[in-house]
Formats: sequence, C-alpha cells, structure tokens
Amino acid sequence: MPTTVALVLVSALLLATARSASALPADVQSALRTQKEIYVATRRADGSRSTAAPIWFWSDGRVLYFSTSPDSHKAKRIRKGSPVFFSLQGKDGPFFEGTAEIVTDLELVGRLGDEYSHKYWIAWMGLFRPRPGRVADGKTMVVRVTPTE
Repeated sequence: MPTTVALVLVSALLLATARSASALPADVQSALRTQKEIYVATRRADGSRSTAAPIWFWSDGRVLYFSTSPDSHKAKRIRKGSPVFFSLQGKDGPFFEGTAEIVTDLELVGRLGDEYSHKYWIAWMGLFRPRPGRVADGKTMVVRVTPTE
C-alpha cells in the first residue's frame, strides 16, 4: 500500500510539473481558453505546410485537443509524424508548432466531450463532440497537441 501511495504522489508531481511548463506566451494560453476555433495545418510530404482549416478544439492553455476524421489528410499526416501548426488569427497565421499525439484513452475522450459541451452549445445538445464509442470504433480520431518552443 505505501508503494502505491508513493507512485500516486510521484505521478501527481510529474503531472503538475508538466502542466506548469508551456512553450506558449501567457496571452496565447489565455486566448486558447476562450477562443471558439483555431486554424490547423500539417506538414505535407514535400515539406510545405498544408492549407489551414478552422476546427473546434479544447485547451487548458498548455495543450490542446481536437477531433478529426481518421481519413482526413491531417489525420494521415499526423499518423506519419507531422507536426501540427495552429493559429488563433486565421488561415494565414501566425502559427505555433506543436507535437501531435493520437489519444486512445477513452476516459479522456469522454471528459473532452464534456468540455466541448461547456464550450459549444451544439455539443451540449449532444452533437459534434468527441465520443468514446466513435473513437473505439475508429470513426473519430482525437489528437493532443503539445506546443513546442
């Protein structure tokens, strides 16, 4: 039992440390908490940046999450290791770069769906929000983006 408590405390400390660090300026972190959409682009095979598309997202100001179709160009590029470029000011930037990770934790997906419901009225009605069942069935992909310096 003491080992379990120690592991929980160490995990909590590491999580708190990771959450306190951010590669984004404070004003951008604040804007991510209130902005309704961001523009997302990925890197093409030829090295150029794709056209940025507006998407719904959720962020705690440090990392951001969004969902997409597993068949979308951005999903295919992310699976191949593409960074994600995101802008708060439109399709022409300025852009911040981040490392993308596909989220497979269905409990986290459920919490994100709840966060979308607080942020978007139509998600509150049960529409257009991340759902664990759709992720489990491979119909939706959720992406976590950690901004890089």
